[in-house]
Amino acid sequence: MTENVLALEDVQTYYGHVHALRGVSLAVRCRQVVALLGANGAGKSTTLRTISGLVPARSGRIVFEGADITRQRAHLRPRMGLIQVPEGRRIFKGMSVRENLELGSFTLSDEAERQSRLAHVFATFPVLQARQRGDASQLSGGEQQMLAIGRALMAGPRLLLLDEPSMGLAPRLVREIMRIIRRLNEAGTTILLVEQNTKVALQVAHYGYVLETGRIVAEGEAASLARDEAVVKAYLGG
Repeated sequence: MTENVLALEDVQTYYGHVHALRGVSLAVRCRQVVALLGANGAGKSTTLRTISGLVPARSGRIVFEGADITRQRAHLRPRMGLIQVPEGRRIFKGMSVRENLELGSFTLSDEAERQSRLAHVFATFPVLQARQRGDASQLSGGEQQMLAIGRALMAGPRLLLLDEPSMGLAPRLVREIMRIIRRLNEAGTTILLVEQNTKVALQVAHYGYVLETGRIVAEGEAASLARDEAVVKAYLGG
């Protein structure tokens, strides 16, 4: 396997006439957590949507596990192991917790593998196992975030894209979600993490990129970014 699971090379993305990403280049190395940071409107979620193919790149390249996927259709990217947990969780109400999880493995034909993945999710999130028969809409916000991540794990991600997983959660639950992200990474999952909560993101990440108005304006080892007073003050709300 190539050392970089994902690489963006001078990616330009537009929403109509709005130039949203302006030459974004970044890399996510195998078995790392990489944080993509910046204020609202900086282009963080647009970057994930471009990687997922939901918004096409106008130019530049997106390389996933050595293959150029820039023009790959969005619905085919999850089959390659490129799995996104969207902002806002987007669980399916009116369906049980277990049914929500099983939807994550809808492309999988191997029932034994499906059950193995389900067992892994339940081991990671015991509360989901305890409430697997209940309506997913009855879960708390933190539990719904766990469900959204668990559903993504059911797809067997080679790279997990997390979009604002701490949004709307109480500080205690934010810490719990970040502990879960760290555990998933320690177990071998490579993660690209979009977060406005820069402090907690840099605590779990190995490397970070800072976006401002669609451009990468700073990057470095997570610990170095967290200590850089100029970067924190100018771009990270310090």
